[in-house]
Amino acid sequence: MTDSRRIAVIGTGAMGSVYAVLLAEAGHDVVAIDGWQDHVDAINDSGLRLSGVSGERTLTSIRAARDLAAAEADSGPCDLYIIATKAGGVGAAARMVASAMRPDSLVLTIQNGLGAGERIAAHMKTDNVLLGVADGFGASLKGPGHAHHNAMKLIRLGEMGGGMTDRLVALESLWQTAGFKARAFPDITQLIWEKFVCNVTLSAPCTAFDVNIGGLMANDEAWELALACAREAHRCGLAEGVNFSFTDIDAYVTDFASLMPDASPSMRLDHQARRRSEIDAINGMVPVVGARHGINTPVNQTLSALVRAMEDSF
Repeated sequence: MTDSRRIAVIGTGAMGSVYAVLLAEAGHDVVAIDGWQDHVDAINDSGLRLSGVSGERTLTSIRAARDLAAAEADSGPCDLYIIATKAGGVGAAARMVASAMRPDSLVLTIQNGLGAGERIAAHMKTDNVLLGVADGFGASLKGPGHAHHNAMKLIRLGEMGGGMTDRLVALESLWQTAGFKARAFPDITQLIWEKFVCNVTLSAPCTAFDVNIGGLMANDEAWELALACAREAHRCGLAEGVNFSFTDIDAYVTDFASLMPDASPSMRLDHQARRRSEIDAINGMVPVVGARHGINTPVNQTLSALVRAMEDSF
């Protein structure tokens, strides 16, 4: 899968825009699907602009639309569909893809939190679905047609059922030749959970206390609550049979958080913009998994309820 491919990026927000620009720069035929009309219009009128760590440029070859069917009316199905929506948009994206894809098209879903594969499975067969984990991008939308990213650490890729396959290795090559640091893994579930415990540590606590990561760590009481969130999630992961690469959860999430004291989780950024967040896929998923195993998760349950109550005022 290293030659030119037709690729649809569904959910062309901050991260999706980074994917779209770099893949288009690599020579792929990219279509951007997004529900924000001003963003779609700006891309079609002036191109998709990307600034940040990899430089400043505007790609005018990317076509944009609000609906996948309209985008494919003249050119037909894509080879690869990248679902880059927030967790709440995965179901609608999966329905869109299911009605458009060929039997040999691949679907790659990249979200924060847990449950993306299960959300897709409610709307389509998952034989051709792969999972991705994006780490260390710090991307944001500056306005319609303009995305910015601060760094590019790693795109982790894997089969839903685990193992290494030819198509997974080819997908890894596609991302690498587009300039991404990408790596295929035989156990993507482990990596999803290792990012998940970090997201749980920072997302609801930073949002509830309205602080960045450094501010959270500087407040002893707030940081202890954050660590309690991580411990609950870690216990749930162990009960699920996750093979974590570490044993000391406190040290693991503290090391992770210490690398970016000035950053804010996307959940806090959503609240600053008065948008509903991915609380149900992040801290809100800990009580769901805990209930399956009889594990009490009072800290995540309480903070999730608080964040939802805050969002009721939006």
